[in-house]
Amino acid sequence: MFYFIGLGLYDERDVSVKGIDALKKVDAVYAEFYTARLFGGSISSLEDTIGCEIQILTREEVEEENIPIKDAQNRDVAFLSAGDPLIATTHSEMLIEARKLGLETTVIHSSSILSAAPGIAGLQAYKFGKVTTIPFTEENFFPHSPYMAIKSNMDSELHTLVLLDIRAHEDRYMTANQGMEYLMRVESELGANVADENTVIVVVARAGSKNPVVRADKIKNLIDVDFGGPLHCLMIPANLHFMEAEALIALADAPKELFKDYI
Repeated sequence: MFYFIGLGLYDERDVSVKGIDALKKVDAVYAEFYTARLFGGSISSLEDTIGCEIQILTREEVEEENIPIKDAQNRDVAFLSAGDPLIATTHSEMLIEARKLGLETTVIHSSSILSAAPGIAGLQAYKFGKVTTIPFTEENFFPHSPYMAIKSNMDSELHTLVLLDIRAHEDRYMTANQGMEYLMRVESELGANVADENTVIVVVARAGSKNPVVRADKIKNLIDVDFGGPLHCLMIPANLHFMEAEALIALADAPKELFKDYI
């Protein structure tokens, strides 16, 4: 059996009881934290709970060497990842490959930022369009595609969830501030009225923790705010339902005057 098990959003206690039961009976447990990671707990604590060692793999060991799949051909294996296990494309590819090899598979889901961020801010999940990710830029790498994804969603009157780059091997996690700086820079280059200083933006930091940060305001009022440690994400709302506007005021400390046309 090859188990895909989600660890949830913030710490090792987010994994489900079903996930713990599976982890206690498999022969080997692998995990990856290059797509996302948990900041509120420790893997050692989870190891104590399940009574076995968890081997943390690099991207190369998962995607090129296929270590979990190879091992699952001979014994019961669990593969752990933060959030929901099949949100990352690479994990879906692993599931497909496992099925092609005739392996029995079980997926044990968990919470995901794709549902948690809209929910914690009071935005309606069905009103979101394409999710996009802002990458760390380099001297010769400054893509406009995340900005254009937001514009496409806006044109369709859809909200956008904007994920922020993770480079776990470098211990680098993009902040909401860096994400806003990116959007403002692209705005200055393209001028498509997607993210100027007066654009309303929602910041979510450390979703799943005991005290997450949720703030909504104009970019100019948030770009210099310290939102604390990772992980952060952004949301760019399109047209709001009046209940969403009320939620952003009540749940995200948004100034009432921002939404006077909605309520």
